[in-house]
Amino acid sequence: MSVETTVIGAEGGCSCGAVRYRLSSEPMFVHCCHCLDCQRQTGSAFALNALIETSNVELLGRAPEPVQVPTDSGHPHDIYRCPECQVALWSDYGRRQVMLFLRVSTLDQPHAIRPDVHIYTRSKVPWVALPPDVPAFEAYYSTTKQWPAESLARRKAILGK
Repeated sequence: MSVETTVIGAEGGCSCGAVRYRLSSEPMFVHCCHCLDCQRQTGSAFALNALIETSNVELLGRAPEPVQVPTDSGHPHDIYRCPECQVALWSDYGRRQVMLFLRVSTLDQPHAIRPDVHIYTRSKVPWVALPPDVPAFEAYYSTTKQWPAESLARRKAILGK
């Protein structure tokens, strides 16, 4: 994963401070997703998500609450939001409950993490320029070809695949 400095022990939270969390590991992988769902749900050009085991995110304040959102794929998707200020902190795609797509922008030091891949670039807004040193895919990609071996082992440990 593209981490500028270690994020083990890094903290983050919502705008009002009710929800706070601490990371106890580096992310497994980091997506910059340009799909229309992410654009619509964030109100921005993309979402930057750090994929990490739920067990490696320690809650320090209130727990965020899941909000079920529709998706273009039809698969279940819950966005966990602060019950007070409604900031989105992470997503659980498929309701697996073992892996989070943590919104990098909610970290206190969000610039410490860079994306490992740009995905769904077929719907990228035209004024966003992608860096040439980060792989980009029109849709999704082969996890086994892109993820580091250590991250694949962590993923297999929680998902069994």
